[in-house]
Amino acid sequence: MPIKIDKQLPAVEKLSSENIFVMDDDRAIHQDIRPLKILILNLMPQKIVTEAQLLRHLANTPLQLDVEFLYMTSHSSKTTSLEHMETFYKTFDQVCDRYFDGLIITGAPVENLAFEEVDYWQELAEVIEWSKTHVYSTLHICWGAQAGLYARYGVDKVLKEKKLSGVYSQSTPREPHLLFRGFDDEFLAPHSRHTEVLREDVLQKTNLEILSSGKDVGLSILASRDLREVYSFGHLEYDRDTLAKEYFRDVKAGLEPHLPENYFPSNDSDQTPSLRWSLAAALFFNNWVNYAVYQETPFDWEKSENDVSFFAYL
Repeated sequence: MPIKIDKQLPAVEKLSSENIFVMDDDRAIHQDIRPLKILILNLMPQKIVTEAQLLRHLANTPLQLDVEFLYMTSHSSKTTSLEHMETFYKTFDQVCDRYFDGLIITGAPVENLAFEEVDYWQELAEVIEWSKTHVYSTLHICWGAQAGLYARYGVDKVLKEKKLSGVYSQSTPREPHLLFRGFDDEFLAPHSRHTEVLREDVLQKTNLEILSSGKDVGLSILASRDLREVYSFGHLEYDRDTLAKEYFRDVKAGLEPHLPENYFPSNDSDQTPSLRWSLAAALFFNNWVNYAVYQETPFDWEKSENDVSFFAYL
């Protein structure tokens, strides 16, 4: 099924060339169904790239999704034009009175800063607090996952000795779990971060389930038992060449990065990187949309808003 987005969004042309069905408002209103409303808070610097990455995976679901993008007004993007942001993105003031079935909060290249030092932290914390009563399920990615844990539970991130960069193996739950339906015992995922969250902090300060972890990556995916909160510290949405672009960017900046691990064939950066996580990514996003969002979200948010027992449950 299609995803409904603004037909002028640059990602539309790219997705259409990949035979991914996208449609505009005119066509969507003729489908007599209630589409799932998904909001994406895109904090990544290369916003147009991230838009295409996330939309590509969301389009794998057989459900119709109405996707909108959100940006932080307290931050000025250095890599994406203000015109693009004002054309295709909403501000929090424009959505704060609405209800969404799903919310995705992306990563951001600010992990070496304390959370309170990030210029949009207060605005982001407000969005996370708002999501508790206005969003059914929130998927936090990488730094967005660390930010969510800090805002909700006071779980802080810890600096690693060296940057974790590469494609790594992670386990899946021993007991069957909806988020991992269709997975094998292990899966691969890209990681790109300087910090981590410690297992003991999660166990002591939250009631979240640790669903996936790995020898090299530590914690990988956490979730609340009702799947209203999902935290993924990897980047399953990444394209084949995303880690390569990050690596060459850092080389050019004189940062002397180490080669992403388990990524370039024969550790030769002149070769095309191997793509080994696309199946896991497709399954994960599809399972999140289907089991965390579609199967549980209220059909009519307005009725739910007036149902005191429903919000007591949330």
